[in-house]
Order: sequence, then structure tokens, then C-alpha cells
Amino acid sequence: MRQRRAVPGVIRDDRRGMALEVKKPRAPKAQVGGTDNDENTAKARKGALFLVGVLVVYVAYLVFSGQMGTFVEALSGVDTRWVWAAALCYLMYFVFGVLAYVIAVIIDPESPVGVRDLMSVEASGVFFGNLTPMMAGAVPSQIVRLTRTGLDPGEASATQFTRFIMFQFGVVLFAAIMLIAKFRFFLESYGDIVFLNLVVFGVHLLELVGLFVVCLCPGFVRRVGNSAIHFADRRHWLKDTEHWTEVVNVQVQEFADAFKRAAADLPSMGLTLVVTMAQLACLYMIPWFVLHAFGRDADFLECLAAGSMVQMVASAVPLPGGTGGAEGGFALFYGPLFGDAATAGYLIWRIVTFFAPTLLAAPLLGLRSTSGVSLYHRWMRLTHRESGAATVRGSAVGGSVRVRHGGISLPHPGKKAAASSNKSASSNKSAARSKSAARSKSAASSKSAARSNKCRGVASVDLKALRARAQHKDVDNKDAHKDGGAEQ
Repeated sequence: MRQRRAVPGVIRDDRRGMALEVKKPRAPKAQVGGTDNDENTAKARKGALFLVGVLVVYVAYLVFSGQMGTFVEALSGVDTRWVWAAALCYLMYFVFGVLAYVIAVIIDPESPVGVRDLMSVEASGVFFGNLTPMMAGAVPSQIVRLTRTGLDPGEASATQFTRFIMFQFGVVLFAAIMLIAKFRFFLESYGDIVFLNLVVFGVHLLELVGLFVVCLCPGFVRRVGNSAIHFADRRHWLKDTEHWTEVVNVQVQEFADAFKRAAADLPSMGLTLVVTMAQLACLYMIPWFVLHAFGRDADFLECLAAGSMVQMVASAVPLPGGTGGAEGGFALFYGPLFGDAATAGYLIWRIVTFFAPTLLAAPLLGLRSTSGVSLYHRWMRLTHRESGAATVRGSAVGGSVRVRHGGISLPHPGKKAAASSNKSASSNKSAARSKSAARSKSAASSKSAARSNKCRGVASVDLKALRARAQHKDVDNKDAHKDGGAEQ
């Protein structure tokens, strides 16, 4: 008979043709990154106050420059259907972002992360990324959200770092494709400004190359980093030397290990890249819909190319929300297309891509998945490659049990609590009664046994006495007989 390969965590019963899978209990929610989360929250508050101040200044500029009338007139003629279409594009941008995380998580059969958890992670990136300079608060906040789903800090960091690398790679790749496809458009429309595009693209390309160096050459990065820390520490340039030492010697290696583990599954990384490109396309096409809302028309690919350049310029500005870079990039690349409606067009674009998503992301931060079934097993059930699955979770089990291919459903320990409590109470009463009856029977039997043993002892003593007396009589008779014979 062919031997089946043993699978860790799976107990097979060949007689019944089923596989019983015992899942390990979910790891406790790690309270890591608390300090980083507090710092991100403080930065987000400052960023929100900064943006409110920017909005006040913007309104004051419209009033004192005399452009408020033109602004209101442009807004009055907006076709809201195109605005809602632009909002739908950003919704798809969010959905594709969640899908990219799903692809990273679904390959692990034991991952405790659910879809609502990933929605919270993506919303955290939107909220803290928009309110911190250069989106610096996005990655730490998303790692904290992943650890609260049950992942340990190493797994959470690996998932987030892989997602971050693929997103940056998608940004650079999309911009490169647009520059190659529409270089003549940029050169004819903006003249020497096209070299600004090349400079911005070069900055992001160097950033991506640096990420790949960290991933592929961690030993080299540690040597260079430790030398730089030692050089700066001798001159008292660093306030927290231990922090940077940990970053260079611990986090760099974790970053590299996470990328190598993800690179082992090339189809998954390729699919993540495709989803990321679709996500960026949804973001970059929003100005095209805003143009149509004001009755303007433009080439779709040209709007995609200009959108990629605006986003790269805005992300390079070290202010919350890319303030300054977003306004300058929009005025530079879309100003000629909007004409006198450029100010109103910028406001609609900024509301759809920044202000509204930031406000709407806040309620999503508290989303949590309640199901104990991993996304992997859900997908297997959906594609009918895993049937007859049941999951049991409870304190008595300490984890969850799944029966596959056996068609057996095990009841949840917490269900039917009232019936089980009544049954247990009645069973306890009957058990107590049976115990008392058994005790009385055992006591009676012990008493009767003692009495019988006593009677047996008395009878045995009387029999021994009678035997002794008979023996004495026989001896006496023999002696008397001997004495009588002697006299004769």
C-alpha cells in the first residue's frame, strides 16, 4: 500500500477516508510598534492642522485676488456625473490596493488576516500617508495594523515591505512607460519642462535602486551603515545611536529576508505588479474625468502620462499631502487643459483624490475580521477544491479543528449553551444519585461481609473447641483402658 506523505498539523484516518487538520491557536495580538503608532498619530494631527491652514490660505487667496467669482461660476457648470465617475475611479484604486494585499496573504493557509483586516490596513496607509510628510507614516501604521490581526512583527513587516517594494516598482515602471510613449507630447507641450520630468523620474529610480540594493546586498548595506553611524556618532550628530544601529543591523536583514521569501513565488509577485499598475492607472485617470466634468476634452493617454508626473512631483515634496508639489504639478501639466477653470478643476481633483479619501478612511481604521477561516481556505472552497470543511474554535480546543473530504461537521463548543448547561445539570444530578446509591450499597455489603466474617469466625472457633474436646476424651478413654488392663 502506498504511504501517504505526512503533512504537519494534519492527522489522517485512512479507515474513514478523512483528514483532520488541527490548527494552532492564533498568536496573541502583539502590542508592538506602540511608540511608532503614537508618533504617527501625533504627526497626523499636525498634518491635519497644517492642511486646514493651507485650505484657509487658499480661500483667502481666491477672495483677495478677485478670482472667487470665476471660481464659483466654474463650479456652477460642473457635470456631477463625471465627478461621481472620478470618485468611482478612486474607489477602484482602493479596491486594487486591498487586492494586492490579498494576493500576498492568500498564499499562506494559516494566515489569520481577513479581508476587513486588509481594508483597515489600506485605509491606514491612505489616512496616515496623506497626513504625514512624503507619506512617511503610511508604512509604520500599516505594519501596526497587520500585527493587530494576529501576525507576528516579522510576518507583518515582510508583508508590508514586499507591498511597498512592488508599489514603488509600479510607480517607476508606469512613469517610464508613459515617458517613452508620450515623450514627444511632453517636449512639444512643455518644452524644457520635460527635463524636470526626467529629474523627478531619476530621483524615484534611484530610490527604487536603493531598495533593491538593501534587498539583495544586506551585508554591504550593514557595513556601510555601521561605518556611517560610527562616523556620525564620533561627531555627536546622532541623538539616538541605538535606534539607527538597530535599523542597520536588524531591520535591513529583515527587509532583505522578506523580499527573498516573496521573490521565491514569482507568479504571485507578477500578479501583484499587474494589480499595482491597474491601481495606479485608476488614480492617474481621475483628471481626465474632471476635465469632462468642466466640458473639456483631452487625450486619455496624455492625461495618464501627466497624472503620473504630477504624482511623482507631489510625493517628492516634504510636506503633508505633497502640498506645494501637488498644486505646482497640477498647474504645470493640467493648467493649459483646464484654461480659466483650472482653479475649480484643481479643487475638484484635490477633493476626490485627497480630502474625501482622508476623511472616509478614518472610520475604516477599526475594521476587524471575525472569521477564523483563512483566505486560502475560503478561496479553496470557492473554487470547489476543498469541500466538507468545518472549523471549530473554542477555549476547550485551544485553536480550531478542520475536517476535510470527510463531510463531517463538528459543533461549535459555544453553540446551544442553554441546552448543554441543562443537560450537564441533569447529568450531574443523576451522577450524584448514582454515587450515593453506590455508596449505600457498598456500605451495606461491607456490613454484611463483616457480619458473615464474624459468624464464620465464631463457627470456626466452636468447631475447633469441639474437636479439641473430642481429642481429649479419646485420650482419656485410652488411658483408662490401659489402667484397667494393668490391674487385671
